[in-house]
Amino acid sequence: MRRVFKTSSFRIVISFVGFFLVSGMIVTIVTGFHNQHLFEREIRQVVTNEGEETFAAAGHPDLDHFLPVVKALVHNEPGFFYLLEDKTQTIVAGNMLHLRPVSGPRWLSWSHRIPRPPRPIIVYGEGYQLSDGGYYFVGIDASRLHQLRRDLWCTVAWSSVAFIVLGLIGGILLSGAVLARIEAISVTARSIMNGNVMRRIPLQGTDDEFDHLSHSLNVMLDQNQALITSLQQVSNDIAHDMRSPLARLRHRLEKSLERESTMDAVKENISLSIDDLDCTLETFTSLLSLAQIESGMQREKFVHVDLVALARNITETYLPVLEERHQRLDVSLPTKAMILGLPVLLRQVFANLLENASQHTPQGSKIMLGISVTKEHLQILVSDNGTGIPDVDLKRVFDRFVRLEHSRSMPGNGLGLSIVRAIIQRHSGTILLTNNMPGLRCTIDLPRFHSS
Repeated sequence: MRRVFKTSSFRIVISFVGFFLVSGMIVTIVTGFHNQHLFEREIRQVVTNEGEETFAAAGHPDLDHFLPVVKALVHNEPGFFYLLEDKTQTIVAGNMLHLRPVSGPRWLSWSHRIPRPPRPIIVYGEGYQLSDGGYYFVGIDASRLHQLRRDLWCTVAWSSVAFIVLGLIGGILLSGAVLARIEAISVTARSIMNGNVMRRIPLQGTDDEFDHLSHSLNVMLDQNQALITSLQQVSNDIAHDMRSPLARLRHRLEKSLERESTMDAVKENISLSIDDLDCTLETFTSLLSLAQIESGMQREKFVHVDLVALARNITETYLPVLEERHQRLDVSLPTKAMILGLPVLLRQVFANLLENASQHTPQGSKIMLGISVTKEHLQILVSDNGTGIPDVDLKRVFDRFVRLEHSRSMPGNGLGLSIVRAIIQRHSGTILLTNNMPGLRCTIDLPRFHSS
């Protein structure tokens, strides 16, 4: 319970209860006073009308004309209070005890009624001085107005108590529910910190803000898990792929230290060691680049990129290399193909695909690069008529360091297609390898950018 009282939700509920309590009290008091004012005005109007009717019935404002009228009113209007006194303040007619002759509106704390009523009655009336020195008073029971005032303050008091009690109960219940949901998140977080990285926050299925928060946190945890898995995979890949070149490097250096080694043998070992180091550095660079791409890029850094201009630039760079290998490049490009992305990474996609197509096809083969535009997507097609890839390996070649048997003698580290897939996925696209009969066909779909 102490934790409940310290929660923000409990303080918020109490604040709202206090706000509604004050607001309700103000509205109730203002409404009550307004109703009292209307009721009081109605009482005053009734008394004024009764007085005016008495003067109209009497005709002249003196004792002789008022006496028969007041006697008749006492007999016919028992709900009113009447008093008629002469100039010596002697009662000559009415149903009240003696009053001091005061003109104008008057409030009487007790009725002065004859006979005296069993319960206290508050009277409101008006007094009139007659022309011959007499005094006339007419009034009405105003106890209901005072009862209305007492009821107003009782309503305010009991409403305040009810608001406070209900607010405390509602605050405790709401804070308990909120605390339970937050505690579930805290338990999950502590479990993850203790090593259970696969643990996720349970969803209640209410589709409320806590479910939305839990879903967002679960997505974040999934991304963190993917990054950790990627880091572990990179570490494993480095340990696996670096063992052989580092072992060869150590073996050559040991041979170079032997006394019987000739200068030519030492130079050859150094040259081979430099080649191994270059391959190792290239692998490290590719792994770091892949890890950086897979860790996620800020989309606010994306710019408008024309894939057609980018493809033309890459083909101009690779044409001399393809011609040297006696390979032909056919290009089919539209006028313009705009997307949102990072030019340096998209350029790497074209470079890696053309490099792979050139390396894995024999001399005299044909490579085709094409871009097509649909209403919502752009499609990049790179195909060749080389040896291709067996169907069982079409998905496996995207994994790190995967090199098929026929390509092991060629330069490379098996990371090219992994980098291409990571770049395409970060641009919200898809990549698919299929058999080109003969050769390989690579199809990339990217979302198109609309300028308007």
